[in-house]
Amino acid sequence: MTTLDKPVIIGIAGGSGSGKTTIAHEIADRINDDDHIMIMTQDSYYKDNTDLPMSERKKINYDHPDAFDMPLLEAQLNQLLHRKSIEMPTYDFTAHTRSDETIHIEPADIIILEGILVLFNEEIRNLMDIKVFVDTDDDIRFIRRLERDMKERGRSLDSVINQYLSTVKPMYNQFIEPTKRYADIIVPEGGAKRVAIDMLTTKIESILA
Repeated sequence: MTTLDKPVIIGIAGGSGSGKTTIAHEIADRINDDDHIMIMTQDSYYKDNTDLPMSERKKINYDHPDAFDMPLLEAQLNQLLHRKSIEMPTYDFTAHTRSDETIHIEPADIIILEGILVLFNEEIRNLMDIKVFVDTDDDIRFIRRLERDMKERGRSLDSVINQYLSTVKPMYNQFIEPTKRYADIIVPEGGAKRVAIDMLTTKIESILA
């Protein structure tokens, strides 16, 4: 494989629990070349809320576009496109704010960016070569989010349910689902997902060949 003149950015959007991360990692595992492919998650780019008390941090609507530091994400994507390394932020979901730690990221030929609102921002969307939307049933997404937030983020059952009903579901309908119209490929949950992954993997392999 040869290094491309310009990195290719693949955006994978969809609701929380839709399977975006799973698809991104399946593609990367099939390519199996860490020097040529990398995965970025939009969750790393939540705004820094260190200046807010914990009581206020817990009230933030994390499914709203305003919760994300879109300018930083755009700037770092542009750095990677110009073959410059970045210090990617990390987010502490227990403390509800950005961590002091960053992750050093070297540029790669294929950049997979996954997140609920990666297709929302026009400037970021315009940097993408392939845009994907994972379209998964509401019930499946809720169950997956419930399991993840309780196991990985230390949330209680009641808090996850309340957050889902008050912000997650309304924000999906208002901001996330409408971005499906920008997608080049819509991946349905179910048997067709395997076909979509095969298509994306084959396309990436042809780009890298």
